[in-house]
Amino acid sequence: MTTPHTIAVLGLGRMGRALATRLAAQNRDVVGWTRSGRASGAVRTTSDPGEAVAKADLVLLALFDGPACRQVLDDIRGALRADAIVVNTSTVSPAEASALARRLGPSYVHAPLLGSVPAAATGALQILAAARQDALDRVRPVLETLGTVRPVDDASTAAALKLVANSSLAGAVLSLRDSLRQADALGLPRAQVLDVLELGRLGGLVAHKRTFLTGRPVAATAEFTIGALAKDMALLAAASDTPLGSAARLADTPAGPEADIALAATVPAVEDAVLEPLRAYIRGHATGDPGHFRDAFLPTAHVEGIRDGAFVSWPLDEYCALFSGRPAPDEPIRSRRIDTVDVHGTVATATMTLAHGADHFTDTFLLVRVGDSWRIANKAYHRHS
Repeated sequence: MTTPHTIAVLGLGRMGRALATRLAAQNRDVVGWTRSGRASGAVRTTSDPGEAVAKADLVLLALFDGPACRQVLDDIRGALRADAIVVNTSTVSPAEASALARRLGPSYVHAPLLGSVPAAATGALQILAAARQDALDRVRPVLETLGTVRPVDDASTAAALKLVANSSLAGAVLSLRDSLRQADALGLPRAQVLDVLELGRLGGLVAHKRTFLTGRPVAATAEFTIGALAKDMALLAAASDTPLGSAARLADTPAGPEADIALAATVPAVEDAVLEPLRAYIRGHATGDPGHFRDAFLPTAHVEGIRDGAFVSWPLDEYCALFSGRPAPDEPIRSRRIDTVDVHGTVATATMTLAHGADHFTDTFLLVRVGDSWRIANKAYHRHS
């Protein structure tokens, strides 16, 4: 077994650059290439990927997605040495990982990384490595320069585990967003809120990303971008065939795809214009005045659900006819709460919980923007006693 010494790093984005720099600092012979043509001051670079891999006994891919991996492998096919090992650290779908493993056979190591740029710089990554034992043994000394190697049965599993790990990160970012929005609504000072959040379950994320969370202009360089995380969540949703709300919520972040993921947590609460029809709907229930429902809904709206065991679909006029113009006798002990609002350009979805005596309702709304205002296009409800 010969440990690779000459290494080609294909892809010199944030992570690829950090990997190449770390390997070069450990006295490896590293040559880099990137599709953007961006040079890296820490390693020797070339504008030709074929030239980069011609003498390399290890080719490390650090690319954005599966299509980029396929394209680059097509480009270097004629230059790749017969005994070269390809180590792919890119985040791709399980199906893409399996296809790449079939294509390259025993010379392929699928090795997605857990950790960001600082972890790469210090050799503290967690590496989910799937390969034949002989290939893994050959590249292990190189990978251990970058972090801890955790063997995984196959490429598909390694890719899936990486996406699931990133899903937990997306969940933490969106949970932090909710906390900051509520704190802003309560008028709490941001610095004080961050101090307290550092003491809890989100503490590591808050401490590491505090520069991005203060609400002030940020000069720091993004370590992991919103666009990359949103891409990973879309891959996970497609691979699992299971809805994943974080994919849409991250993709809609106004901070932009090249911003650090922490900026997805600083998105302001939805504008009052989106909430106004929902508040009008609440006023309708609180007063019994159907005029508030006419303010809340489009004239073409329907209210749908199961009533007394049968499906109902009321046009707005029929729904309004259910209300007498007076509050319910037990109105003082009733409550309503807007739970979620997600805006997607000119449409939005929302959910609400209504506690009406012994009955509780979950209402789901579809809203549309009409001119400068929002209206409810349709409502569906679930009644549970």
